[in-house]
Amino acid sequence: MTYFIDRRPNAKHKSAVNRQRFLERYRKHIKRSVEEAVNRRSITDMERGEKISIPTKDISEPVFQHGPGGARNIVSPGNKEFLQGDRIRRPSGQGGGGGAGEGDASNQGEGNDEFAFTLTREEFLEFVFDGLELPHLQHKPLKSIEEIKMVRAGLSRDGVPARISITRSMREAYARRIAMRAPIKRALQAAHQALEEEERKDPVLRNPTRIVELKAEIERLEKRIEAVPFIDTYDLRYHQLSAQPQPSSQAVMFCVMDVSGSMTQNHKDIAKRFFLLLYMFLEKHYEKVELVFVRHHTAAREVSEEEFFYSRETGGTIVSSALKLVNSIIEARYPPEKWNLYVAQASDGDNWDDDSNTCRDLLVKQLMPQLQYYAYVEITPHNHQSLWHEYESVAGHFPERFAMRQIVEASEIYAVFRELFKRRLSQAN
Repeated sequence: MTYFIDRRPNAKHKSAVNRQRFLERYRKHIKRSVEEAVNRRSITDMERGEKISIPTKDISEPVFQHGPGGARNIVSPGNKEFLQGDRIRRPSGQGGGGGAGEGDASNQGEGNDEFAFTLTREEFLEFVFDGLELPHLQHKPLKSIEEIKMVRAGLSRDGVPARISITRSMREAYARRIAMRAPIKRALQAAHQALEEEERKDPVLRNPTRIVELKAEIERLEKRIEAVPFIDTYDLRYHQLSAQPQPSSQAVMFCVMDVSGSMTQNHKDIAKRFFLLLYMFLEKHYEKVELVFVRHHTAAREVSEEEFFYSRETGGTIVSSALKLVNSIIEARYPPEKWNLYVAQASDGDNWDDDSNTCRDLLVKQLMPQLQYYAYVEITPHNHQSLWHEYESVAGHFPERFAMRQIVEASEIYAVFRELFKRRLSQAN
């Protein structure tokens, strides 16, 4: 068996293999620190890495060494008070000798030094999304893989027989035969004319030697014409193929949010963090991810990102207007056979009572058969209303592709996100 070991140094001139081995060995400690960092900082800062600290006691390893052995009497260099053999009185008090930070003594127990290092952006995101996967992705496996399509790119004199261009090869052979036979045919025609003129002469003036030479020349020229091959290797032409990447790994994420008067700026900030997490998660699986922002109150509109999060609206709430708009956008721009479709909806749960049934019917009959996943988060500390109960009915029809959770505070976003996209054992196996 052959083993390949990557010894390329990283920016710190340390082995990249050793770094990966370190990250794998202390994965549990690093993951715990990453989760604390995610809860501590804004999700908008997810694009950068993170400085991680691990208690030194957690990374200590047993070390074997030879002890000094026997009885030893040592006088430390620089000592001015004690001589060899003197007995030193034990210091009084609870603690030992002073050291760095002696003036900051505490009664909170034993302190621990920490080992700190910095995770890169890629490493940080790898720990953030560890154990997560895109639900229902196995139904379209090719769309998460970069596809390469071989397309014709002209002709070449070199190639394999399977790619030969018969038409072009025959055309080249015909042109070559014309070019090679033309001067021989002209010489043959001249020889025939000369022979006819010689044979028309009076027998007394006729030159028999000349006639024999002309006949020999005609025979030689006819053999040369016959020797011209019908097709030669020089004539062969082959189709040249080149690899052309296809935009197959593409997804579209619909961000749907209620912007009625009951949705405060705090609700919108929580929704924004959830949308950002989902977008970054999709980017890990697809090379091309498009965002569509749909906001609604009594009417729905497709807007820009800036207007989606920061424009203020008032009025009631009709959720079905947003679902109808999403469905029309899919029909117009994103055919399901070419795109992986994801919808994330954020709301405080308010909706016009008669409209919740319409939302259920729209999801069950039109939207859900086209989507890979639908995630609904309700940002409210209050009891659920009619929209939540109707969505529970939708989740019963599509248990693998429809998920709903409640969020009260911003610190719950990451936990809810992991719950929505945790790896299913049935899918992992």
